[in-house]
Amino acid sequence: MPTLLCLNGFKFFFYANDHLPAHVHVLKGERWAKIELQNLEVKYSTLKNQELKQCLAIIKDHRSDFLESWHAWFQR
Repeated sequence: MPTLLCLNGFKFFFYANDHLPAHVHVLKGERWAKIELQNLEVKYSTLKNQELKQCLAIIKDHRSDFLESWHAWFQR
């Protein structure tokens, strides 16, 4: 499970055997989300609204790095 970033209590990662479209999983405590990287579409979330907003802002700021890591890992 490659970890992309740990920031403000959030852990951003993807699974080593993940699938397209490129996305990240986010953990904060017992809550989590799955968010597509291209369009920041939230596929699933149990995060509180404020946490989700913070999470999306972090992904937006780091999206190019996350996508680069995704493509390097899966060589796509």
